[in-house]
Amino acid sequence: MFARSQRPIREKIILITGANGEVGHGLIRQLYEMQDTSEVVVLDLSGLDDALTPMVNRVITGDILDNELINLLLNEYEIDMIVHLAALLSTHSEFNPESAHRVNVQGTINLLKLAIEQGRSRGHPVRFLYPSSIAVYGLPDVQTKAQQGAIDENSYLYPITMYGCNKLYCEHLGRYYAEFYQQLSAAKSIGLDFRCVRFPGLISAHTMPTGGTSDFAPEMIHAAAQGKPYESFVAEDVRIPFMVMPDAIKALISLSEAPREQLKHYVYNVSSFSLSASEVADRVKANFPDAEISFEPHAARQNIVNSWPADVDDSAARQEWDWSPDYDVDRAFNEYLIPTIRQYYETSKS
Repeated sequence: MFARSQRPIREKIILITGANGEVGHGLIRQLYEMQDTSEVVVLDLSGLDDALTPMVNRVITGDILDNELINLLLNEYEIDMIVHLAALLSTHSEFNPESAHRVNVQGTINLLKLAIEQGRSRGHPVRFLYPSSIAVYGLPDVQTKAQQGAIDENSYLYPITMYGCNKLYCEHLGRYYAEFYQQLSAAKSIGLDFRCVRFPGLISAHTMPTGGTSDFAPEMIHAAAQGKPYESFVAEDVRIPFMVMPDAIKALISLSEAPREQLKHYVYNVSSFSLSASEVADRVKANFPDAEISFEPHAARQNIVNSWPADVDDSAARQEWDWSPDYDVDRAFNEYLIPTIRQYYETSKS
């Protein structure tokens, strides 16, 4: 797959930015296993892990804020789809909010403009797949959170983090570039085919948690598998929706393949299961009876997670592009997370 043939003047490609993150790794592997016929070009500040390099056509080490690089992509390739994963994530964004804005907003604008220019040269819109986050929500207090239950795409959009603000603004930017870009000019713009998945907390069995605001769940599992005590930075009763990485990749691919005429929205919630921190701990202890898990909430991080929904309503995705997760909570823990993480540490000891 992805074997190079004689290079045409402009190769048709799928462009994946931020490809060396955990979502990018999963997406590259899935496209490779599907024997997708599209050429895949990946872009990341840190390049790409060696194990994944044979699965793509080209690895570009670079910055989405680099206008010369954007022009190179515009001139060298005919882009069928952009999957824009590059972002400065939630915890780091709080420490560097201005840098987060530059990367998360200006970087996205650069890619949206690239898609617009590609659409103009191709004569039809480029698909632009954008992962957003439950960080776009901002419920006012825990009482409201408990009363409201599953939240739809249009309610309580008052984020309290820079990352959430960036994601929400970029959702609107996608809608603007799709429908209203250059609306006052004499010639109407072709626009782009913007599609956004709003993810819950994501848990991967194959990558280490990196201190993200929803990482209390994977951190518990990794600590228990190593026989290390774990101190949760949120309280036992904190509840948010989750999804395991295979379902996150499934959601991206499913939305990308849906016929545009079926889609009535630009932004879609997706989810799989909702758990409290204590329920995560109970499942971890059931599999690692000696696990030591305590709860010492960090006030600021607790406040952020409290502002996120206990669950999200993903009925629009289910109705419009037949979304359904493969992993419910039992299968996620019993078939994917626990055995994979356990095996990783057992193998590393031998």
